Amino acid sequence: MSATFGALGLDNAPLRSLASALRNAGAAVPLRQAKPMEKDTLLKWARQQQPDVMLAALLAWKTASRWAEVAALAASQFLLISPAEIIVDWMQTPKGRRADPFKASRFTVVKGPLTAEIATLLQSLIPFNNLTTISTTKLDELWGRSNLMRGYTAHSVKRGAMTRIFQLMGRGVPIPPHLVERLAKHKEQGGPGALSGVTVRYGADPVAMARALETGKVTIYL
Repeated sequence: MSATFGALGLDNAPLRSLASALRNAGAAVPLRQAKPMEKDTLLKWARQQQPDVMLAALLAWKTASRWAEVAALAASQFLLISPAEIIVDWMQTPKGRRADPFKASRFTVVKGPLTAEIATLLQSLIPFNNLTTISTTKLDELWGRSNLMRGYTAHSVKRGAMTRIFQLMGRGVPIPPHLVERLAKHKEQGGPGALSGVTVRYGADPVAMARALETGKVTIYL
């Protein structure tokens, strides 16, 4: 179509803009979704793995994150590590580097089940520049050869964690929707509790800011 416009001497810039917008819209809504993983299935597999892989799996679940985001974490991005609370700064991960450094989703506070286990693993592995060298592609290959994990992909962990949260909300657990968006590291759509980057940038204490952003109120259920 663009070539036809050019042959007719017509400006094809609007057509190119429309095509780009349509491609972006399509990319934002995948036609195929990963099969959501159950927590028990993930834990059964993770506890048979090397410490770095086990840690990546537990963190991906607790923070509702993509495998690549967790695998790229450096030790310096854990602002606090204790048996009761862990604070992660995502800014230096591949997705974080492309993002607004003052997004409310920059930090995740991990609380509740698995937190003490994750803290122990972290402390045993520090220092590290990348939490694990197992890539998304490699993980998919490993799971493809596993009777337990066949049918799942690396994105199944995040989808399983998000599904769990929605199930709890559907049962009446009072989890604010804006905190779900924040935990998932999605753009907040406004409404009560939402915070813009303009506001977040005024916080100079990252630990206090992370706690104030309240993702721990969601991770406590994962």
